[in-house]
Amino acid sequence: DMAREFRILSRLWRALTYVPRGIHYCENTEVLGVSFQLIEYREGLIIRGTDLPSPDCAPELSEMLVSTLARLHAVDPASVGLDTLGRPDGFLERTVSGWSARALEAIGADEDRRVVESVTDWLSSQRVKDQAPCLLHCDFKLDNCILDPQTLQPNAVIDWDMGTRGPALFDLATMLSYWVEPNDPPCMHKLGQMPTAHPGFPSRNEMVQRYAQITGQDVSDYPVFRVLAVFKLGVVFFQLHQRWLAGSAGDARYSEFGHLGRALLQYAHSVAVDTRL
Repeated sequence: DMAREFRILSRLWRALTYVPRGIHYCENTEVLGVSFQLIEYREGLIIRGTDLPSPDCAPELSEMLVSTLARLHAVDPASVGLDTLGRPDGFLERTVSGWSARALEAIGADEDRRVVESVTDWLSSQRVKDQAPCLLHCDFKLDNCILDPQTLQPNAVIDWDMGTRGPALFDLATMLSYWVEPNDPPCMHKLGQMPTAHPGFPSRNEMVQRYAQITGQDVSDYPVFRVLAVFKLGVVFFQLHQRWLAGSAGDARYSEFGHLGRALLQYAHSVAVDTRL
């Protein structure tokens, strides 16, 4: 949602130096044929996939990610005019029901549907503590950070089109849904989103504890959001596979996304059964 992204970027830069300023949003499609926005340009390094710029930078990157996310969550939404962004009331219930419905729409096999229903039932049965909603990025990961090549600190965090307000642990769990550990199942390694399987990166649970140390937040409900984040990721890959089947996505990689989505849904089920994963 470009209008949502511009709303965030035109305000949040006042509180966080790593947020590029939104300069102008044009919804008049007669200008360029589509709506568009102008955003402050920021240079820097983007680390995509599983490659590392140097073998010894894992601790720096890990600390940068968790502290950058913590700084976002510490911002008072009202201080930047974003206290009416999103609908934080009922966030978990609405997110679970929404992704469950998308899953059942995107998949056809009865076995897959049973896994979706089982994970949905588990998520719906959980109760989490009420916490004040904070600003969420909703897709925070390494390649959405533009880094200073020398310090590896963020010159910019990009892709705010899904930004909203809600529980901080959802943002943390979303980042960690891409966080692969060496002993993870093949579906996690196939994601190829971040280089965290390399030596020197902390585990997901260590990252959760570091977030708690920085923020002082109670993270005891993290396992619920962990299951939700992995479940959501599996559904997204099913949706991408459906686009490929419909001919609206030409990338040949999408042809395998159904298998990846299925494996991630099964992994989400495993995580729900054993929340140490």
